[in-house]
Amino acid sequence: MSIKAGIVGAAGFAGIELVRILTEHPTFELNVVTSDSLAGTPVTDLYPALLGHTDLAFEPHGLDALAECDAVFLAVPHTAAMSQVPALLEAGISVFDLSADYRLKDADVYERWYATRHTSPGLLEKAAFGLPELFASDLVRAAGERKAGHPALVACAGCYPTATSLAAAPAVRARLISGTVIVDAVSGVTGAGKKATERTHFCFANESVEAYGVGTHRHTPEIEQILGLPGRIVFTPHLAPLNRGILSTVYLPLDAEHAKGSSIEDIHALYEGFYADDGFVQALPIGSMPKTGSVAGSNSCHIGLALSQAGDMLIAVSAIDNLCKGAAGQAVQCANIVFGLPEATGLSASALPV
Repeated sequence: MSIKAGIVGAAGFAGIELVRILTEHPTFELNVVTSDSLAGTPVTDLYPALLGHTDLAFEPHGLDALAECDAVFLAVPHTAAMSQVPALLEAGISVFDLSADYRLKDADVYERWYATRHTSPGLLEKAAFGLPELFASDLVRAAGERKAGHPALVACAGCYPTATSLAAAPAVRARLISGTVIVDAVSGVTGAGKKATERTHFCFANESVEAYGVGTHRHTPEIEQILGLPGRIVFTPHLAPLNRGILSTVYLPLDAEHAKGSSIEDIHALYEGFYADDGFVQALPIGSMPKTGSVAGSNSCHIGLALSQAGDMLIAVSAIDNLCKGAAGQAVQCANIVFGLPEATGLSASALPV
C-alpha cells in the first residue's frame, strides 16, 4: 500500500531534493507539489534533470490540494510553516517540517532568535525532533501516535545543527567535555536558499569564503538544545563557493580527567560504538578526515576525529550534504520511521563518486 505524500515549497532547493528522493521511493507516492509563483508549471520545465521521473506540475499552496495526502513535507521558510501546520494536523495529515518553527521547545527562545511571535506554541511539545540518530525515542513516540490514529508532527533538524551535533554528541553524552564548545562550519551556497542575494550571487560567492551571522546565527540555540549545552556553544558559519555540502569542525575541550586519560583510539571506539546501529553515520579511520565531496547526493554523515597536540582538545569534523542529510533526506528518514518503514528506505543511494 502506498503512502500519499505532498511537498509544500517544492520549487526550492530542499523541496526539489525531496522531489528527487520521493519520486524514487518504493512506498511513498508523491501526488502533490506546490509553489504559488510557479502554479501550472511542470516540474521538469524548471528542473529538466527530473525528466522521465515525474510528470507533476506545481499547484498553488493550500489545504485543498493536500487533502488526500497522508504525509506532507514543508520545505518553506520559518513562519510560513506555522501558518499551515495546525490546519494540516487538524485534517489528520502527518507533517514533516523542514523549517525552524517547531524545533525549539521554548517559545520564548524561538521568539528571541527569530524576532517573531510563535502562533502555535502549544504544538512545540507535540513535535518530535527529527534527528533520528540522536532522538530515536521522539520518532518512536510520533510513530505510535500515528498508528493510534493521530497525525504526527516532526520538526526536522537544521543542516548546521545536524552536522555539528552528530560530530559532538558521542563525546558530550559520554561526559568527556568541559567548558565552551567552539564550532566553525562551512556551507555550500544552496544552504542559503534559492533566491539569490548579494552574498549568494555567483559574482560575489565565487572565489570567496566569508563568515556570516557571527555570534548571532539562529542555529546556535538549536545546537545548544540538541547537545544539552545552554550558553556553551560559540557557532560561526561560513559560506564557501560550492553547491552542496557542510563541513563542521567542532572543538570540544576535554575535562581534566579525560584530557589526561583518553587516547584517540579510546575516543574513536566510543564513536564507533555510539553509531554502531546507525547506518548513515560513519566514524572514519583514525587519521582520515571527511570532505563534502564524499557525501554529496547521499544521506550519509562522515566524522573524523583528532586530539590536539596537548591532548586536551577533541577535534571532531563532520561532513554532510546540506540538502540531503541536512534537509530532504533526513525528513524522509524521519517519515520512514513514523510510517513504520525501515529508516533507510529510498535513501540507500551512495554519494556521487566524483
